[in-house]
Amino acid sequence: MIYTPMTKLAMKLCFEAHKEQTDKSGMPYVFHPFHLAEQMKDEETTVVALLHDLIEDTDHTLDDLREIGFSERIISAIELMTHAEGVPYMEYVAKIKGNPIARAVKLADLKHNSDLSRLDTVSEKDLERVEKYKRAIALLEQE
Repeated sequence: MIYTPMTKLAMKLCFEAHKEQTDKSGMPYVFHPFHLAEQMKDEETTVVALLHDLIEDTDHTLDDLREIGFSERIISAIELMTHAEGVPYMEYVAKIKGNPIARAVKLADLKHNSDLSRLDTVSEKDLERVEKYKRAIALLEQE
């Protein structure tokens, strides 16, 4: 992970926003964005990885991110990563494909979310979700 002032700001915001949340297995949710961020290769993808679920899962808005001082490139990628209600899943993924920052983060996100070893028990719904994620990964990896 690249520890620039902007990355440190994103780390703090990520932690504060998600500190009370847990994932499907009861683990602190914040481990997920930190795991993604550690895989990124530059500041922009690292920051987006840390903040990729902020708008969808907290009360923060894109305008909040602008006020804090994040760049429009980062905000645009986060906006793409925010799955709007009513938008079909694969349509949402297809839009992400056109943005290299969002695409890199979403690929890491899908791969981490497909890791069933994170769950204590695996349901049929989990298996179906992983199949959906495999289709999304294939779409994002197409040239």
